Amino acid sequence: MGGTTGIAIVATRLLSVDTAAVVFILNAVLLILGGLTMGRKLVTTTVASSLLYPVLLGLIQRIPGVGGLTDDPLMAALFGGVLIGVALGIVMRVGSSTGGIDIACLMLNKWTHIPVSVCVYIMDTLVIGGQALVSAPEPILYGLVVLVLESLALDRVMILGQAQIQLFIISARYEDIRRRILTELQAGATMVSIETGALGQEQKGVLCVIPHRKLFAAKELVQRLDPAAFITITQVKEVRGRGFTLERAVRDLDGI
Repeated sequence: MGGTTGIAIVATRLLSVDTAAVVFILNAVLLILGGLTMGRKLVTTTVASSLLYPVLLGLIQRIPGVGGLTDDPLMAALFGGVLIGVALGIVMRVGSSTGGIDIACLMLNKWTHIPVSVCVYIMDTLVIGGQALVSAPEPILYGLVVLVLESLALDRVMILGQAQIQLFIISARYEDIRRRILTELQAGATMVSIETGALGQEQKGVLCVIPHRKLFAAKELVQRLDPAAFITITQVKEVRGRGFTLERAVRDLDGI
């Protein structure tokens, strides 16, 4: 286990303190800090999740046959890691928390803009590393499997629906490409001043960000106008601003 539970396990083994008490103290301190820095919403959702978790856990444990799904620790680690990551991602992408280390990661993300998934991975790696001092090697390895899958699933859920495609197009027909992107694709375009490497000619590159569903149409448009155009295609995790997180401004493009 990572998080405050993992810290409590290490503290119990080294200091002979009560595990539940350590978990309670750590969670209470983090909840207070989170409330002071992140606002009332974080406290409310954290308390709600803390109350719902044991209730739902008890109900799931009572499902007939759920305890006999697998006796393979690796299979349990694989499915557990993915499910934990998906659940945390759903909660964290709306700025909420399940408590404990999650709160610390949300605060670090607010102050330093470190991705939440990276923070969770680093924190839990340190915690599991500490458990290596007091636990057998094999459970630690299973814990690392859970941690890696949790971080990957968390990262995917956090950017789900927010990732976009960025195109950078270099072509002598940049003006025609710009016009068609604006009118046919109904997408924004930014002109970037560049200089070609071989001939040293000054021209402009076209930079645009589009949703995945428009990628095929964009490539077809560019290839139709200039089959020799140089195109780079990059996936960006999140885009903010006019046309994405803000309402798209309507322009009369007929005169372009």
